Amino acid sequence: MNDLFAGGPGVVNGWSGTHTLGGVDEKFKLRIFTEPQQGATYDDLLRVAKTAEDAGYDAFFRSDHYLKMGSVSGLPGPTDAWVTLAGLARETERLRLGTLMTAGTFRLPGPLAIAVAQVDQMSGGRVEFGLGSGWYEEEHTAYGIPFPSLKERFDRYSEQLEIITGLWETPEGQTFDYQGAHYQLKDSPALPKPVQRPRPPVLIGGQGKKRTPQLAARFADEFNLPFVDLDTAAAQYERVARACSEIGRDPGEIVRSAALVVCVGRNDAEIKRRADAISREVDELRLNGLAGTPAEVVDKIGTWRERTGITRLYLQVLDLSDLDHVELIAQEVAPQL
Repeated sequence: MNDLFAGGPGVVNGWSGTHTLGGVDEKFKLRIFTEPQQGATYDDLLRVAKTAEDAGYDAFFRSDHYLKMGSVSGLPGPTDAWVTLAGLARETERLRLGTLMTAGTFRLPGPLAIAVAQVDQMSGGRVEFGLGSGWYEEEHTAYGIPFPSLKERFDRYSEQLEIITGLWETPEGQTFDYQGAHYQLKDSPALPKPVQRPRPPVLIGGQGKKRTPQLAARFADEFNLPFVDLDTAAAQYERVARACSEIGRDPGEIVRSAALVVCVGRNDAEIKRRADAISREVDELRLNGLAGTPAEVVDKIGTWRERTGITRLYLQVLDLSDLDHVELIAQEVAPQL
């Protein structure tokens, strides 16, 4: 196993079975990020997760979507994010597990807090909780899920963060109450508790210029930006830092991370084959993602680290049948980071 870029068993970013939220100076970590709504079974995801664990990756994450995007067939159909992570919790030993991002429109905050706490228990304390407001209207229409206005979704999202973190952080034996515009809780026993205390790490992301940084400053242990350019990322990380300073929080307490599509090959022919497999152009991937030889990808990651201060990178792997791709990055990219 290549442990050059993986945390030790059960320990990442200073978190273990018990952790204290605070600033850390962590090693750079690579994580695998999958999009199973594009067409994948649980067994497909399990193979990728086990390959990632054996290769030494830090974490396995997946999207939370119920409908394919683009021209792919999407067969055999979607899998539920937290059902998947519950299964992987029992079939892996070291990988951190999470979502980029759980859609706030899909689940009520109380039951979601219960489900995530249970998966954290099932994994021995390896869950990381990414939550977003929900954005893909067509999947809501396809499966009968209400899709309020953007303002209402964000208002609900803010309340969900307060409720879920409040439930987890309530001491055992005490109850939790909440009176919001959209959700009300009374005399909740706030159970079950996650293994990680006071709670699993919370991930927030997105490009909103005002409310997103404010919510990140209040709740986030990690701030993630998916599929943006360097200038956009650097500006948004600085907005989050300013929002932290405005409420007296140390911006260094929030881990900076990014997600980029990955397409690495030993030579031009292998790079093109992998780009063709996901219906993308090599030049476009070089511009907007991480594409090229291992040396090229290492250089681009270095530029991201210098410009933005990221310490985690989520590699969007779109061809889940290509396990050699996952292993190649672990063998030839990770050791140089």
